[in-house]
Amino acid sequence: MDMQARCGVPAGRIGADTVRSEMTDSARILVIDNYDSFVYTIVGYLKTLGATVTVVRNDALDPHEDGVLDDYDGVLISPGPGAPSESGVSEDVIRLCAQTGTPMFGVCLGMQALAEVYGCTVSHAPTIMHGKTSLVEHVDDEIFAGVANPMTATRYHSLAAEPDSVPDELQVTAWTVDDHIVQGIRHRELPLFAVQFHPESVLTQDGYRLFANWLAVCGQESAVEKSLGLQPKLAAE
Repeated sequence: MDMQARCGVPAGRIGADTVRSEMTDSARILVIDNYDSFVYTIVGYLKTLGATVTVVRNDALDPHEDGVLDDYDGVLISPGPGAPSESGVSEDVIRLCAQTGTPMFGVCLGMQALAEVYGCTVSHAPTIMHGKTSLVEHVDDEIFAGVANPMTATRYHSLAAEPDSVPDELQVTAWTVDDHIVQGIRHRELPLFAVQFHPESVLTQDGYRLFANWLAVCGQESAVEKSLGLQPKLAAE
């Protein structure tokens, strides 16, 4: 199966007025918290890499408010329980990122929300994966630059994007080696990226580099150098 093959095109293409990528020493990141226990681990990674982070719950933001993203260089949609349709304002925020050209990165539920916004079918995965690792292959793009290929990735999900439902606008960027479950997607033209696995897990390979690569997209190129040699710290260390 060609995991990057194009399929149908959903109605209502989302376009961008502009793509913001001015250089900065500390990217200002808005994290949409989908009431998940992993959120502040992700926040810790971003802060270690030099980002300035604001966390807002998925029911505490009005995406229709004028200029709601003006103070941010990027938006991260966090993991969380349930289906993407139950992720509060996450999908509306993704649409707003598309309209404003604001870089977005989704993790787990965040990837499913991005997939659903563009018409993908998100359904039950063949195997429930909670705290299990898989070998994941990926494309060579700006998000996966410098990341082992294949990489070891930690998965916590029971839902997955169906590869045959991926539209022209999106590209599958990562997939499991053994059964080709979608593990990463991106928009082909806009700075919208997401992964199904958890980069912040101690068992995920090159997690800091993944986040650093996205921060570089947000304008903080220094994050890549800061990520070199960084490894997750275990609680006992």
